[in-house]
Amino acid sequence: MHTGKFVTAINCMDGRVQEPVIAWMKNEYAAQFVDLVTEAGPNRVLSANTDQHAVESIKSRIDILVRKQGSNVIAIVGHYDCAGNPNGEEVQLDDTFAARELVKSWYPECTVLGLWVDDHWSVTRVD
Repeated sequence: MHTGKFVTAINCMDGRVQEPVIAWMKNEYAAQFVDLVTEAGPNRVLSANTDQHAVESIKSRIDILVRKQGSNVIAIVGHYDCAGNPNGEEVQLDDTFAARELVKSWYPECTVLGLWVDDHWSVTRVD
């Protein structure tokens, strides 16, 4: 089990999903801090991998957290009612899985997982 001080969540910028994800990550990984890289619909941005500016921005922020903060757990989050990824759960889960594979290719030394936040703001690991 990871017991480091920092873990990372690539989360939507939607404020409704911040606290549930932070609480889940702290509980699941006994972390003191959850660093957030936020973007509108980050699972879609990363899975499409077409907006190179956005993808590189996300990657550069993760680099800091992995290399300087020592984070070795990275979660990619999709959620109900997302304005940045307005697709349903099934499509968003596919996006999350594809995004996870991209991030794993960047950081093979890290645990990279997918999370889904449902309409009750409950967090579930989806990988």
